[in-house]
Amino acid sequence: MESDINRPTARYNWFSMFWSGFTSMSRLSRTLWIVAIVKLIIMFFILKPFFFPNLLESNYDNDADKAQHVRTELFNKAPATE
Repeated sequence: MESDINRPTARYNWFSMFWSGFTSMSRLSRTLWIVAIVKLIIMFFILKPFFFPNLLESNYDNDADKAQHVRTELFNKAPATE
């Protein structure tokens, strides 16, 4: 009972767990994971700056102007309630 309390916590290396799982996969599974990772990298690091530019950062200088613009846009695009 006492040995359970004084037992040091074991640190686990997460990278080695994932690497061993990745290397023990079949060739098709590994290829599919590589395709998925490459696809995510392309979407987030290459396409995102082109399709989702930071318009608030480029059009407004301070936080107060950005907040006012967001409030105005939300109010204008909100559906009218009766």
